[in-house]
Amino acid sequence: MATWNDYKKHVRESNPEIGRDIDEVEERAKIVSAMIDQRHNLNLSQRDLAEMCGLPHSSVARIESGKSSPNSYTHCPD
Repeated sequence: MATWNDYKKHVRESNPEIGRDIDEVEERAKIVSAMIDQRHNLNLSQRDLAEMCGLPHSSVARIESGKSSPNSYTHCPD
């Protein structure tokens, strides 16, 4: 059985555009995962993070669940 990396390599060779789509989804997943990890490390709730960033709680929940993508222009205070 092939691994996920083997499959991605095959897709990239067969259809580079879909390969780039896979890469983009994986990058977004890394960003969201890091966001969740950091929120947990800081002992913040989704509601706390949303308030700090000036976003509705529902936006943070949708980002963390993968139903929405974060916008690069959204900035939370350091």
